[in-house]
Formats: sequence, C-alpha cells, structure tokens
Amino acid sequence: MEMREIGKSGIRANAFALGCWAIGGGEWWGANDDEMSVKTILRGVDLGINWIDTARVYGFGHSEEVIGQALKQTDRSRVILSTKCGLQWYDHGGEEHFTKEGHTISRDLSPRAIRRDLELSLKTLGTDYIDVYYTHWQCKTYGMVPVSETMGELLRMKEEGKIRAIGASNVDLTVLKDYVAAGELDVIQEKFSILDRKAETDLLPFCEDNGITFQTYSPIEQGLLAGKAFNDYKPKKGEVRDGKAWWKPENIRTANEMLAGWKDLADKYQCSLANLCIRWNSMASPAINVLCGARKLSQIEDTARSMNLPLSREDFLRMKRDADKAIEKQV
Repeated sequence: MEMREIGKSGIRANAFALGCWAIGGGEWWGANDDEMSVKTILRGVDLGINWIDTARVYGFGHSEEVIGQALKQTDRSRVILSTKCGLQWYDHGGEEHFTKEGHTISRDLSPRAIRRDLELSLKTLGTDYIDVYYTHWQCKTYGMVPVSETMGELLRMKEEGKIRAIGASNVDLTVLKDYVAAGELDVIQEKFSILDRKAETDLLPFCEDNGITFQTYSPIEQGLLAGKAFNDYKPKKGEVRDGKAWWKPENIRTANEMLAGWKDLADKYQCSLANLCIRWNSMASPAINVLCGARKLSQIEDTARSMNLPLSREDFLRMKRDADKAIEKQV
C-alpha cells in the first residue's frame, strides 16, 4: 500500500481515495442504495482506502449523511475525511452558479458562508473535526471575495482544531498562487485523466514545486474508461455525464477504439481497463492522489486492485502515446 503525505500537513493517506459524490444520489447520479454505500465505505477503509472525500452540496447534504452513518461503525481515527464549502443553497448570498432539483446554488466563499458550511458539515457527519477542508468552487468574479479573507477564516478554523489541512478545488494558476501567498495550502482537487491532462501545463508542475498534493477527480471520465459504454450512448439530460465532451457519441467511439488497443495490457496484468487508467493516473506524478468514485462493493474492490498494479514504465508511456492520438481526434 502506497502512502503519501497530504501537502506539508503531516497527514498521510493512501495514494487512492474514495470519492462520494455519487453516494449523494439525486438527479446527478440517480437513486442510491444507502445501506450498500455504507458497506462500500467501510470496505474501502478495511482495504486501506482511508481518505473519504465528499462535499456539502453532494446530494444537498445526503452524501455527508451517508458517510456519517458509516463513521458511526468504525474508529474515526482510521479515516481521513475531507469535505468542501462554498456552494450554498440556503440563502441568496454570493454569485449564482447553477440550478438543480429546484435549488439555486450559489458560490459564496465569504468567511460567514464557509463558517456556516463547516458547522453544518460537522453536525451532519457526526464528527468534531474535518481532516481536509476544501473551498469547492472559486468566485466567478475574480476578487469578489478576496482569497486572503477566505484563507483567514480557514486558518482560524485550523487554529480551533476544527480542520487539520486546507485545500482548494477548481482553481486556475492565478487563484492557486493567491492561496499559497495567503496561508497554508496543502492540496488542490482538479479534473485529470489520461484523456484530460490540461493540468500538466501549469497546475501540476506548480504543485510539484511547492509541496502541494494534486488530488485528481474523474480519473476514468465518469466511467467511460471502464470500456463499457456503447458507441451510440447518449447521457440523459441533467445527469452528470450530460454535456461532457468525452461523452459525445463520436468521442465515445474514439475512446473505445483506444481502449480496445489495451486489451492485451489488461490480459498481461490480469486487470480491468479501469484499473489500468486509474493506475496510470497515480503514476503520472508523485504529487498525485487519485480520487475514485464508488458506491458498490464491487467498485471499491476493483479500485483496490489498482493500488498494487505493477504497470511498467514502458506500458505507461505506451498508454500516454495512444491517449495523445485519441485527444487529437476529439471533437
């Protein structure tokens, strides 16, 4: 099991983490079996996947509720728990972000808003501290809430012992540098997969140079890289894959052609295509922590198989070359 420190926090976590967006269910992911999700979380902890990630907005609090149920059934010290603040649907503060399930969600990273989010998360999760606390989405209007104000409140939370490390999600390089200048940033969370490596040009090198963990989400492109999507598949309106570039029919075909070329690798390593892509992700940089979604036992157990997959450097580079060709074909 490979353990990596989260930034400079002193907290060590498995190089693979459990993402719990899908556990929130709702329009994004469809109905959820909460009992199965609790079993999945606990199984992950037993397998060594000890970092559990969620957000206040996932399922409008439901993901945190399910995780709270799981935490009652295990020793809290076995778990590295992260959640996120700054997307709120309680009042009309901040800047409107999107509408979902009758809720208008706004981005609000003011000290008042993130303090309220923290207290609600602590209550829902049934814990008195969060290991890693992320700002979820940054201000649409740069500087509307200065990063220094947000960071100031996060540092106060840390001094109070309510959070142990500070993270930021969905940042650009300018905002990332603002966080680093304002205080103690240990981790960012950004989209990154073998088919989406834009972060290699700026965010990832900056993290490597500054001792910041780069936690990747969507390492298998919401399931596409599992190799089970039909070429003519069309996501339902409103679901998580709707509007995503790689889920256009022509791009699904391109991805499937690439994946078909890796069947020999799956045979060689006795693993799934998803295992290959997840392991590739973790090998892309020592700064990376890979966030993998799961809400079934079979899914978390498959993720665990990725942890010890002995992917060679030669095969890593072959996959990268094949993915580069697929990216060139993307429409």
